[in-house]
Amino acid sequence: MIRHENESGSVNVSTSVYTDIAGTAASNCFGVKGMAARSVSDGVYHLLRKESMGKGVRVEFHGDDSITIDLHIIVDNGVNLAAVGASIISEVRYVVRKCTDTEVRAVNVFIDSMNG
Repeated sequence: MIRHENESGSVNVSTSVYTDIAGTAASNCFGVKGMAARSVSDGVYHLLRKESMGKGVRVEFHGDDSITIDLHIIVDNGVNLAAVGASIISEVRYVVRKCTDTEVRAVNVFIDSMNG
């Protein structure tokens, strides 16, 4: 959780806010099928439904009030992985900064699967 303070008061931003914003921003990028979660029982990555896409996101908080975001995604077959990754990094960094006024130190994209 990060606390933002100004002359009017303070706002606490919880981890779930960051995971939901980052998951939605990443899922809206071209070539992204959705967020991925690894099944404990079979070790296979599964596509998450819209309401649980935050489970494919991990947020790490740093002492300087910045964050690092790890995204686990599933992409469409035949897309340029480098271009999709760059697009996701740029979009997630921009949207999280715009919505929460939090500095994003890094966005790490893990492409866990490709689907047709």
